[in-house]
Amino acid sequence: MLFTRTRRYQFSVPKEHLRYRLLGSHVKIHNMDFEVLEKEQKLHIIPHAEQVNTIKTLPITYVELKEDGNKTKVVITSEMRKLDTGGPLLIIIFCAFLLAASIVLLYIGKDPMLTYAMWGVAVFIFTLFLIRMQLGYFDYVRKIRSYMQLTGDQITKDVRQQLFKHKLK
Repeated sequence: MLFTRTRRYQFSVPKEHLRYRLLGSHVKIHNMDFEVLEKEQKLHIIPHAEQVNTIKTLPITYVELKEDGNKTKVVITSEMRKLDTGGPLLIIIFCAFLLAASIVLLYIGKDPMLTYAMWGVAVFIFTLFLIRMQLGYFDYVRKIRSYMQLTGDQITKDVRQQLFKHKLK
């Protein structure tokens, strides 16, 4: 959909190492707790928003682990909660309707000042919407992706150190 983001990573450790280390871990982003759970052979990073009183647009992230030889391909897909999709879609539809109405008004009504004012209002509302989404929803998505990448890199580093220590003995 419109707010779905997918990112792919590859780590040189077995799938089970990543899964066991990630499963049950918690991520704190902007004082909100996200928990890594397993459901239907996928890891889900789900926000705990029970204690939040303000309106927030939060992602649910699915982590799919695919084994490829001795490497693991990780596909991270973040999408907006079903509960949160209505508001952003209404704002986008409203801005699109406002732009379409202003174009029709320009050709039928021949009033350029009103058309420019409607364009300005639509662009202003859409700009505020984009800024709010970048500071909220997309910031959560970026931080979850960076958490997954940093954690995967750390797990890879730990596994390599253990293998190196084992070979020295």
